[in-house]
Amino acid sequence: MSERLAKYMARSGVCSRRGAEELINQKRVTVNGKIVETPAFNVDGSEKILLDGEPLPEVEATRLWVYYKPVGLVTTHKDEKNRPTVFEHLPEDLPRVISVGRLDLNSEGLLLLTNNGELSRKLELPTNGWARRYKIRVHGQVDEKKLADLKNGIVVDGVQYGSIKAEVVTVKGTNAWLMVTLTEGKNREIRKVMKALGLEVNRLIRLSYGPFQLGGLQPGEAKEVPQKVLKEQLGAKFF
Repeated sequence: MSERLAKYMARSGVCSRRGAEELINQKRVTVNGKIVETPAFNVDGSEKILLDGEPLPEVEATRLWVYYKPVGLVTTHKDEKNRPTVFEHLPEDLPRVISVGRLDLNSEGLLLLTNNGELSRKLELPTNGWARRYKIRVHGQVDEKKLADLKNGIVVDGVQYGSIKAEVVTVKGTNAWLMVTLTEGKNREIRKVMKALGLEVNRLIRLSYGPFQLGGLQPGEAKEVPQKVLKEQLGAKFF
């Protein structure tokens, strides 16, 4: 069965599907000795496919890890500001992996990693409707009515954010811990929304992403999701 070259490249774990399309557009990919001119190109895996003159990694069984991203790492393979990256600090026994979405520099907690770029793309889709749960510490005066109203969505600086569930866990003076659950996960969504409520987020920990939990992992640790659990949670449509 044939499939798009970019999808095949993503499944090899060399990059995401979008990244593969960029590599193809840069004319860095050849199939059977010929440069591929467009991402609209199908392969069945029997071809000799090279990236920058080197064979792609073998397409392996899909694997997924739960990783505790520490504060101070950027979620990228290479940072233009030379800041330390997640992928420079992963446990040594992990193969080449791609993240499912991102956590910003000052955020921590659960980050899903996979060796399958196509799976990464699918797990990021908002249409999955997967809840993402965070424990956050804020500074400021908490207005519980405004927090409750977030369930109806909010517009901040012209950007519409969907329903957010935010509950107070503890309050001590002008500091509070909140539990926040959302499904969209737009860029820096929680920080921007809380700022609009007069609250400064000074710690943000992602606890779960869909059915996958951070559990007892410590910063910098990773744990592979068993294949049985992976298939139960994701179903055949992801493979």
